[in-house]
Amino acid sequence: MDEVLISGLKRENFQAVIQGKETDLYTLKNSDGMEVCITNYGGALVAIMVPDKEGKMANVIQGHDNIKSLMESPEPFLSTLIGRYGNRICHGKFTMNGKDYNLAINNGPNHLHGGPTGFHARVWDAEQINPQELVLRYVSAYYEEGFPGELTIAVKYSLTEDNELIIEYRAKTNKKTVVNLTSHGFFSLAGIANPTPSAMNNICQINADFYIPIDENSIPTGEILKVEGTPFDFRQPHPVGDMIDADHEQIRNGAGYDHCFVLNKHEPGELTFAAKIVEPESGRSMEVYTTEPGVQFYSDNWANGFPGTHGATYGRRSALCFEAQHFPDSPNRPYFPSVQLRPGEVYKQETWYKFGVE
Repeated sequence: MDEVLISGLKRENFQAVIQGKETDLYTLKNSDGMEVCITNYGGALVAIMVPDKEGKMANVIQGHDNIKSLMESPEPFLSTLIGRYGNRICHGKFTMNGKDYNLAINNGPNHLHGGPTGFHARVWDAEQINPQELVLRYVSAYYEEGFPGELTIAVKYSLTEDNELIIEYRAKTNKKTVVNLTSHGFFSLAGIANPTPSAMNNICQINADFYIPIDENSIPTGEILKVEGTPFDFRQPHPVGDMIDADHEQIRNGAGYDHCFVLNKHEPGELTFAAKIVEPESGRSMEVYTTEPGVQFYSDNWANGFPGTHGATYGRRSALCFEAQHFPDSPNRPYFPSVQLRPGEVYKQETWYKFGVE
């Protein structure tokens, strides 16, 4: 008999054999009553149950309630792990050690989020350590989606007693390669519903003095610009919707916000505050902390009201994404922080999502 989850998800709906491996649903719980549900298909977060100011629980992440819907989702990256390379690589090409590499093209003329069969579409080996920790492991084969080197990855999800969801990443390679991992959570702090409310009223703060402008194909122009005096200035908290339709070239290029913010850091790799959102009606809040140099802020500009968990529908701009990562197209931008990983080195990343009420 399956345990009853407050999310209402059923474990058997996630149990299948895909790519010769078993998929399943794993649940993390803390003594505060918070519940996080994860499937080892793509490392997808399918439920994050948190209370509002009245103590009412709701699922604040967009997902699906069965494995088939997850695999066939109109949004293939819906709250999944992303790899080998989060974000875009121009024309799916880069050169390393004098050799040209060609990746899958799956976003206009570009490579996006590891390609169509990236880490979001793979079955990971899962080990539940205890009721509050889950480890997912995957070995990405040599030349998978065009990337050099065999990459061995472990991702640990931890739920703390302080309502923090911590995602820790480790990876090793046997040949020089590029790595940029992230989790693409689509957060809806009002709670998913039919329809899921717009997230444009969320009060947002991003700890960044600079952002990376993009061209009409969402590839970095190569500049790093000040947020000051632009719709990208979230240094002081204000509603996301305030300037999302501003008459500004960068807003047009992203169809809203779909930009990497350069996080303010004293030391590279230190765990620091990246962003915060507050949903004023429910009082729910989420803070993001990361060791990464950037965070891609995406305002869910392309959703069309497709169906999700328990009859919820996900409309345009009903979620906000904070994808902690290195900068887009870094393999082609030698002056961006390096995304290269060599044999003997360990790729490390840590990102915290802390939930609360105000």
